[in-house]
Amino acid sequence: MKILANMPSRTIGRSQGAMLSEYYNRTMRRRRGRKRPSVYSLQRSARPSLRLRDDISDAQEEQQRLLVSELQTTSGTNRSRLLKSLPLSLNVKRELRQCINDPGRLWRQRNVNPCCSQLRDDIAMGIHRCWIFSLSVFLSLRPWHVALKQIGGRFGSSVLSYFVFLKTLLEFNIFLCFLCILFIVIPQAVHPLSIANLRVFTGLELLTGAGYFSSTPMYYGYYSNLTLNENCSSGFNITACPAGRAWFPYHMPLAYLFTIGTAFVSTCIILVYRMSCSFGDSFRVGLFRGVMAVKVFSSWDFKVTQNRSVQRQRENIHMQLKEMLSERLQSDRPTLLKKQLKGLFILMLSWALCLGSWLGAAVVVYLLSEHLHQDHRARVKRGGEPEVEAMLLPLPLAVSVCNLLLPYMYHALGLWEKLDSPMLEVYVAICRNLILKIVVLGVMCYHWLMRKTKFLENKCWETFVGQELYRFVIMDLLFSLLDTLVGEFLWRIILEKKYKKRCRTEFDIARNVLELIYSQTLAWLGLLFCPLLPVVQVLKLLLLFYIKKASLMRNCRSPTKPWRASHMNTAFLTLLCFPSFLGASVFFFYTVWSVKPSGICGPFRSLTSMYEAGKFYMRELEKSNPGLGWVSWIHRYLVENTFFLYLAAGVLLIVIYFHIQIVNGQRKIINLLKEQISNEGEDKRFLINRLHSFYEKRSTENQHHSQQRKAPLFQGKLNKQLAED
Repeated sequence: MKILANMPSRTIGRSQGAMLSEYYNRTMRRRRGRKRPSVYSLQRSARPSLRLRDDISDAQEEQQRLLVSELQTTSGTNRSRLLKSLPLSLNVKRELRQCINDPGRLWRQRNVNPCCSQLRDDIAMGIHRCWIFSLSVFLSLRPWHVALKQIGGRFGSSVLSYFVFLKTLLEFNIFLCFLCILFIVIPQAVHPLSIANLRVFTGLELLTGAGYFSSTPMYYGYYSNLTLNENCSSGFNITACPAGRAWFPYHMPLAYLFTIGTAFVSTCIILVYRMSCSFGDSFRVGLFRGVMAVKVFSSWDFKVTQNRSVQRQRENIHMQLKEMLSERLQSDRPTLLKKQLKGLFILMLSWALCLGSWLGAAVVVYLLSEHLHQDHRARVKRGGEPEVEAMLLPLPLAVSVCNLLLPYMYHALGLWEKLDSPMLEVYVAICRNLILKIVVLGVMCYHWLMRKTKFLENKCWETFVGQELYRFVIMDLLFSLLDTLVGEFLWRIILEKKYKKRCRTEFDIARNVLELIYSQTLAWLGLLFCPLLPVVQVLKLLLLFYIKKASLMRNCRSPTKPWRASHMNTAFLTLLCFPSFLGASVFFFYTVWSVKPSGICGPFRSLTSMYEAGKFYMRELEKSNPGLGWVSWIHRYLVENTFFLYLAAGVLLIVIYFHIQIVNGQRKIINLLKEQISNEGEDKRFLINRLHSFYEKRSTENQHHSQQRKAPLFQGKLNKQLAED
């Protein structure tokens, strides 16, 4: 108790810590001085009650008064925290709390202002309760709060992680919608352009994105290269703006470029931050991965509430324990050479089939896009515009068919391979589906940037690329709904008719998450060419949430594979950041710096690249408004100068290096703590063995002494019997 009282975490302050130490020391000395017998040496009826002790001595009362007076000077929250941290029994803590709260006790006369202190504590407690109530109300008002609790309670945290990831994507797209609508769409809508040939809405535009939508703020070609202020001339010449007025002209090309750039940079910062937080949680949670004790005692998902889900989760954990035991037995058991060669042959053949499917999908997409766009060019020259719109659908249709059917082939290959680890099987399936989508999108990006400018030399190719990405997003939505209806609803009906009982399909988390990542990649790719594409993505995610939730409740069951929710969130955000967002960022920056814009439409017409809009605007701004020369100076020396770019990159690398070193240091500390825990376990095991050996030795000695005591008695009885005989 003396050591605990002197610990810094258990003391209130320097004087209070000394007071506590003195209080504990006197208490212990008086207890030792009384020389009371041990409680365990007394009979059960003679043991004193630990909850009904007598009054302490005068010295202890004095120390108690001082302790209570010191505790009363602190605030209510600190007082509760300190009382919890004191190394005292619950009876003593309860007595101290009663002394603080009871105004009729003797120690109250030492307090300076008890009424104000009690009133202050009541006010603080009331404010704290109001804050807790308002926080609970605010949390309950979050979107889909009740729906997410229902999903987690019925299917567990593994299925819930898919819907949480969908909600995260919805937040990203709402942020993009806010930026694009506020800084691009609304300023251009306030100053609309006069369009001569405005097309009539026919309904086919909802699928193709062309026709009526081509003359709306949805696409790049609608926006002008004007300075959207009164009395300013068109184009990049802003010298006609009123001189002598210190106002900032709203230049549409610069606003368009900086808004999209800010959206990408902000998304990158938020995404990296959330990924780092998720990685930290996953790293802390998944330290003891693969340990049997953690699986036995810490694998239960407490979000599950329904009896059927509880039974299913119990069966899942039972199967996982069997798998872990089988893996351990397989690692200890030597495998035959014939079996190893057979498994290697199956792996090579399956990966060869996957490679052939990737190359085949890339070739089909490239040849089909070339044929369709050549046919499109010919039809445009002949003037068959409605037929052109209908002929634009086969390309996104073919890509969606590949994305729908090939994952089922990869799933069949995974069943054929029969990998030892279920988690390895999941990661292999994710890798194969991800490579397929990267190959298809890579071919399409090459076709859009390298071939589209040749096909549409005198057309607005940016608008056409935006329409293509819109068609890809809509077709992906239609195939997702088709997969939900056919792959889940009809498959459940077939299983019920076959087995004559209620059967449900397994909810494939990996495939559904990859579909979300693919759709979000399309939205990021089309942000430059279609500023309203995030609005379409928001509507798509809302529709997907409710349809997937309804299908999940009616047709699906929890996955049988061992999923960790923390590791899943980290893996999902990592895939969203590096293959998806990084590829979209490369596509955006390459388009801005290297691709020549169209000369007849868009805010960057008559320029060799979109990046030159900033340079040209800053030069004209310095000429027309000398008072805003500091803006051009900042752009010249901070944006155009490569030295500051290298400096910023160097600072970023230094920060990343120090962060990596900190993480490595934390990993070393955690490894040392794990080693210390294992050593303490060895110590406990050693002490238990010594105790067992001691009690065994003691039991053998007792048996030996009892036998020695029984031997003379048996010998006497034997001699007496012999004498009688």
